[in-house]
Amino acid sequence: MPADAVSVTGWGRTAPTTARLVRPRTYEEAVAAVRECGTRGGIPRGLGRAYGDAAQNAGGAVLDMTGLDRIHAIDADGGTVLCDAGVSLHRLMEVLLPLGWFVPVTPGTRYVTVGGAIGADIHGKNHHVSGSFARHVLSFELLTADGGIRAVGRGTPLFDATAGGMGLTGVILTATVRLQPVETSLMSVDTERAADLDDLMARLTATDHHYRYSVAWIDLLARGASMGRSVLTRGEHASLDALPPRARRHPLAFRPAQFPSAPVFVPEGLLGRTTVGLFNELWYRKAPRARAGELQKISTFFHPLDGVPHWNRIYGRGGFVQYQFVVGYGQEEALRRIVGKISQHRCPSFLAVLKRFGEGDPGWLSFPMPGWTLALDIPANLPGLGAFLDELDAEVAGADGRVYLAKDARLRPELLAEMYPRLGEFRSLRQELDPRGVFTSDLSRRLGL
Repeated sequence: MPADAVSVTGWGRTAPTTARLVRPRTYEEAVAAVRECGTRGGIPRGLGRAYGDAAQNAGGAVLDMTGLDRIHAIDADGGTVLCDAGVSLHRLMEVLLPLGWFVPVTPGTRYVTVGGAIGADIHGKNHHVSGSFARHVLSFELLTADGGIRAVGRGTPLFDATAGGMGLTGVILTATVRLQPVETSLMSVDTERAADLDDLMARLTATDHHYRYSVAWIDLLARGASMGRSVLTRGEHASLDALPPRARRHPLAFRPAQFPSAPVFVPEGLLGRTTVGLFNELWYRKAPRARAGELQKISTFFHPLDGVPHWNRIYGRGGFVQYQFVVGYGQEEALRRIVGKISQHRCPSFLAVLKRFGEGDPGWLSFPMPGWTLALDIPANLPGLGAFLDELDAEVAGADGRVYLAKDARLRPELLAEMYPRLGEFRSLRQELDPRGVFTSDLSRRLGL
């Protein structure tokens, strides 16, 4: 297998490091790649949508698993699929939607591999109903540090360490996933405005249980009485009888819109406080006060940014930080304080979303827990950003919350154990499974995972 030295970054395009990029195309090549990682170890990588440094490995190997991308079997009656870990959610949608099945959980991009979805235990707009991705994984095959391949089933320590384990227990080769039945490839969407943060939380608390999917865009530049004003969007998979006659001819068609790619060069500071403030004002004002039953494509509802290839370039060469945290129910005052601090700091974020999480899943390092989660993007060159995010980390930890490792690029290691109470179990199993540290990453070094 050829191995080229390349500069590798996360989707946020911060903190690039150089590694040997290896792209196995067979299971045998994957085994050989693990055995030949060298003293700096290796880390599996999918489509590179982790925002921080989870799929980077300075001076070592990065195993690009996208060459293993076969769909082996589909049970169209029982609703399961067996596929390679390098298969993307986009590819699964292309194949499965015409058969009346949808992926059980999808984040804000469909360009995520199945292996990455398990390794980060991704969540979506339906966590309050459906939980994280790993909840729907029945089993997987894991290539471990000794070069062996293990069949891993639900309810085992190795399953729970791997779900959310950021690739540090081994390389997922295949997975069997339970699917979501659908009648159409359209969504029935309700949209409404919320005047401020308290109004938003009240609406979500009162009505979220009526919807499978729910998310709120939140204006983090709004202050005073409008702090936290939002546009709340909820949806369900549209039934066949809800479609107009023309759409019923091809009810399961999957045709995502595609727009021109973001330019390679974008002026620094394009997404500053002024431009983002203007965008936020327009976005809030153009949203309907209340609208029910609008039909949208699946790609429009779940993945609007996927229509613009390389959209992460719009932040300029300095890149951006994606910051996501969760605090539990009963910690609403902590959420108000954090949103207030972000507003006062004037963080120019136009991709800011608030959601409610349901019951957590058994992954030892899985991010979701019952509570409120806020995700926001911030240009990396914002003055004082590092110290400000450290301040937010302390607020989150003090409220018994946590930050999302798949998006992290700068968390201080001393806070990790406060945020993830099963960290000790993860470290112990990893030491037993991989005493030589074959699987390692920039993230694991930085946080002492």
